[in-house]
Amino acid sequence: MATVYFVTHPEVVIDPAVPVPQWPLSEKGITRLDAFCARPELAQVSDVFVSDERKALDCAERFGAARGLDFNVDAQLGENDRSSTGYVAPPRFWEIVAAFFDNPHESILGWERAVDAQSRIKTAVRRCIGNRTGDGDVLIFSHGGVGSLLLCDLLGEPISNGHGQPVSGGGCYFTFQARSGELLHGWRDIVPAGGG
Repeated sequence: MATVYFVTHPEVVIDPAVPVPQWPLSEKGITRLDAFCARPELAQVSDVFVSDERKALDCAERFGAARGLDFNVDAQLGENDRSSTGYVAPPRFWEIVAAFFDNPHESILGWERAVDAQSRIKTAVRRCIGNRTGDGDVLIFSHGGVGSLLLCDLLGEPISNGHGQPVSGGGCYFTFQARSGELLHGWRDIVPAGGG
């Protein structure tokens, strides 16, 4: 049975002068992603889907080059819409994130509501699985916020900030069965133990 790998982009180049969706991976992020691309368990991946944000596209492009696979772009795999505020520096950013998860039916400072972002990512992931053309595993490059919302759903739990990524800069993944949606494991670092 096919496995779905839901992967978040690793570290990015933070530039307040550039819209957040256009931020690229940093050198550290590229190094960590390349370690992920070399993982032997990914040899069974036949289909790759990615959000249209630059940092996720960087991931898909490097994975595709390493594995000889094309990828499909789906804008609905994007991060929760935060365009109303643009870049917000920590610690204020993390305060807004906490409010986003704590009040999922409310728009925090104009951000997309958590319930809407969760519905969107669930629908997008189902569509990706349904649109696969190979018979192997599915790899989805997306983002941490919507990944946490999807993980809450897979666990059958209410939206909360309790299932965030364990790596502060991003670059984590979880897996679940494509057909049943059964979670196989929660967040793990994209870099194998003992890796780069």
